[in-house]
Amino acid sequence: MPETYWTIRWPDGHEERCYSPSSVIAETFSAGQSYPLPAFMQSARRALEQASARVEQKYGFACSLAMDQLDRLERRAATFAGQKDARILCLAIST
Repeated sequence: MPETYWTIRWPDGHEERCYSPSSVIAETFSAGQSYPLPAFMQSARRALEQASARVEQKYGFACSLAMDQLDRLERRAATFAGQKDARILCLAIST
């Protein structure tokens, strides 16, 4: 369950380095791929919740860092809610 970092580019060009306590992110996203915002968020939610559950299974408590990351993504994604063609680009994934 290696920590994984991934870098994304938001529709406005802003780049963000994101965190996951698990490599499930690398199973969900691919570097160089662009995703429609709703699909990206659905996948990010599922992956970060799964990553947190893996931590809970191993250590007995959920991963607050994963949930904090999801909260940041949710808040940022909300700023693009009116843009139906908004896409997120996954720039890199590293463990």
